[in-house]
Amino acid sequence: MTFTLRPMTEADWSDWLAVDEEAFGSTIPPHRAELFKGNTEFERSLGAYDGDQLVGVTAVCSFTMTVPGGPIPVGGVTAVGVLPSHRRRGVLSALMTRQLTDLHERGEAVAALYASEAVIYGRFGYGRAADSMIFDIPRHGGALAPHAPADPSLRLRIVKPAEARGIFEKVFDAVLGSRPGLYARTPARWDAALSDQDADQGGAGPLRAVVVEDGDGPRGYALFRIKASWNDQGLPDGELRLRELFGLDPAAYALLWRHVLDRDLVSRIKSWNRPADDPLIHLLADPRRLNAIWVDDLWVRVVDVDRALTARRYSAPVDVVIEVDDPVCPWNARRWRLSADTSGARCVPVDDPADLVLPVSALGAAYLGGRTLTPLLEAGVVREARAGAVRELSTALSWEPAPWAGLMF
Repeated sequence: MTFTLRPMTEADWSDWLAVDEEAFGSTIPPHRAELFKGNTEFERSLGAYDGDQLVGVTAVCSFTMTVPGGPIPVGGVTAVGVLPSHRRRGVLSALMTRQLTDLHERGEAVAALYASEAVIYGRFGYGRAADSMIFDIPRHGGALAPHAPADPSLRLRIVKPAEARGIFEKVFDAVLGSRPGLYARTPARWDAALSDQDADQGGAGPLRAVVVEDGDGPRGYALFRIKASWNDQGLPDGELRLRELFGLDPAAYALLWRHVLDRDLVSRIKSWNRPADDPLIHLLADPRRLNAIWVDDLWVRVVDVDRALTARRYSAPVDVVIEVDDPVCPWNARRWRLSADTSGARCVPVDDPADLVLPVSALGAAYLGGRTLTPLLEAGVVREARAGAVRELSTALSWEPAPWAGLMF
């Protein structure tokens, strides 16, 4: 098959939506399409054309994302889709390869994405770098442990989300640097996060919010919906669906969860996206009541090994020669000496014998500090030439808290 690749423009928008809807088997409501468009950088999009027909799409969001040690520019890959009529003809491979080359030429050393199917993106060097948890908590099991922190100076206030956006932004900006994976939100992305039309509600009613504050200002917030329901016995059987919850300190965080877990007429609390190391695991009196399901969150691609490894910080000293296998981005496929301590890092190409050999996807998986390399060694993904080299690198790359992006892009 022959096809051409080029950035899309606003003139291609309706065709882009059509490809997206067909590829994902879904319908994008008009207001969601406008929000999507508001977050789109057309100059960073890429379309595949079979003659005049648009058959494949992808795009990049320009992010500032927190990595271990601070924020860096990251390319947020999104809206990847190919028409079912044109699958298995090299369209996706061409799009993803060209996109990585564009990222490389632009100077963005790291890319990240959410995967609709986990089997796809490892082929292009992405590694599962962050996890999230789905919680399904019965209200009767939502009591907090006696050690849960409390601060009598804190108070809760019910607010209307549309009117309290400035509060949410202030809190979020304050927590942004605290966890790898979190990324700065543009006004258009806040528009999407707080959108509250019928298609956003999913039968669960309007977006609701509570703020926790003290005399100095806001200390946290929670966004949620409540699907009201009554069972056959006439008893309340509502479901609270948590969208976001951020606290600036342990007491504020605990108070927000107390409120969420204790809403009247609610029998269960569901959250589809919480950090893998959520403090709630240790706040509940009975942690088994979390009914947690572990799923993948961010996938990360190291676009340029040297720039990516020197852009972050390390938890322990390390001096290793890494041989990187990267058939998609050949500029990475060589040996690199990484020398780092807790103050900084140096990564340069060398001809020295390798201490360990790994695919670039393994570097992506470990890049945010939440995935250790030892299981990949035991699975045969990573090979060790010098005893102890994998543990040395894995320890240096590790970071707390665990990575998590919070809001899908």
